[in-house]
Amino acid sequence: MEISPLLVLSYSLISLFVLLLTLKFVFPSRKLRNLPPGPPPLPIIGNLNLLEKPIHRAFHRISKQYGNVISLWFGSRLAVVISSPSAFQECFTKHDIALANRLPSLSGKYIFYNNTTVGSCSHSEHWRNLRRITSLDVLSTQRVHSFSGIRSDETKRLIQRLAKKSQVGFSRVEMTSMFHDLTYNNIMRMISGKRFYGEESDMKDVKEAKEFRETVAEMLELMGLSNKADYLPFLRWFDFQNVEKRLKSISNRYDAILNAIIHENRTKKQRENSMIDHLLKLQETQPEYYTDQIIKGLALAMLFGGTDSSTGTLEWSLSNLLNHPEVLKKARDEIDSKVGQDRLLSESDIPKLPYLRKIVLETLRLYPPAPVLIPHVSSEDITVEGFNIPRDTIVIVNGWAMQRDPQSWKDATSFKPERFDEEGEEKKLVAFGMGRRACPGEAMAMQSVSFTLGLLIQCFDWKRVSEEKLDMTENSYITLSRLIPLEAMCKARPLVDKIGSY
Repeated sequence: MEISPLLVLSYSLISLFVLLLTLKFVFPSRKLRNLPPGPPPLPIIGNLNLLEKPIHRAFHRISKQYGNVISLWFGSRLAVVISSPSAFQECFTKHDIALANRLPSLSGKYIFYNNTTVGSCSHSEHWRNLRRITSLDVLSTQRVHSFSGIRSDETKRLIQRLAKKSQVGFSRVEMTSMFHDLTYNNIMRMISGKRFYGEESDMKDVKEAKEFRETVAEMLELMGLSNKADYLPFLRWFDFQNVEKRLKSISNRYDAILNAIIHENRTKKQRENSMIDHLLKLQETQPEYYTDQIIKGLALAMLFGGTDSSTGTLEWSLSNLLNHPEVLKKARDEIDSKVGQDRLLSESDIPKLPYLRKIVLETLRLYPPAPVLIPHVSSEDITVEGFNIPRDTIVIVNGWAMQRDPQSWKDATSFKPERFDEEGEEKKLVAFGMGRRACPGEAMAMQSVSFTLGLLIQCFDWKRVSEEKLDMTENSYITLSRLIPLEAMCKARPLVDKIGSY
């Protein structure tokens, strides 16, 4: 049988690649010496076989064997996983600029406009411009405060929905979908001035809103470090697991929605207090800065950063309170003492409720919205805790593991808001990142979640649907949310009558 020359060439190239990769691991160059310890890599794939979902637990298992600073090989690309508070501090104080770049990815290419959004692009003049727009025009203190009416209105709508279901005694309610409606409506009204979900939605029909939510869920499923095609380019030749095709579809759907929103805001006779409306006004005088793509990218960053993360934090917070009724009682006593039962809690009351804040902080510690922070890429050779980290290394922070580290936290896996009575404990949290790439929406997220949780505690009595504690298993998405939708029993308190009707 005659062997095709092309087949011989293909086998030869593969053999050469395997040989070069093996030599690289066996005889590393000087800059690859003194790397952090880690499991031995396999030819071609490196340690990709170890990247199981959920990824934060996979990293944690490896770190328990090799240490809190470890090396992994994603194909031929070096990655260093940080699970040590001291290493984290060193990275983003001493080496903050050197670690300000981002990792290009398939999801970034198709969903985040070729890695050009504020969270996905590397450190550059473009990023500095986006960060300036975000700080001054999107998430400034004044802009966040201007949206307080939206947050109040949407939260009161949630209270009313629950009140209708629990007018007589305790009623069983499914909270996950309600939290989704709340957070999406909050963000969408801030972005575009229109509601997406609920009886009074501004969407054309229920099908459009349902498609939007399904698109978000599919995007979260495909994103993250476990997409092997990002590190083994040959997998893209035949679109391994249809990832690229699905990402293209998501991109087209998202872009169509955002284009329609921009067009609608641009052609409105009477403009509203929305983020897109504000940016379109700025576009009229500075079109080179405020392009349509920049505006869509900022809207997408708000949607991605402020919806599922807030939903998850509300889910986990209420779940923790249901599993710890003594904490729930203490929180209610604080609200009844500082606010009373004569009026509804407002956002201006939040600073007077330190225990409520500690509940949210403890929830963020145990269930951070992003258990693995968005990866960084080193732009130069650095050393961390005595180990070499060469230029172009992927640096990953396992925040979930750090915040459950028994060497850093007493009774680390227990839910104890009182731990934040101790000065300095809050500074150990890494849920929002650190340095110049830290999450710019921290203040708004804390305000929104605290306000909603506070009203739920003030307006309702809560208990579990059974005597057994809630199952706290998480899903395997890039954001940390419950695997099983949250159900609870709730009963309206007399204060609910003060909300009025919509």
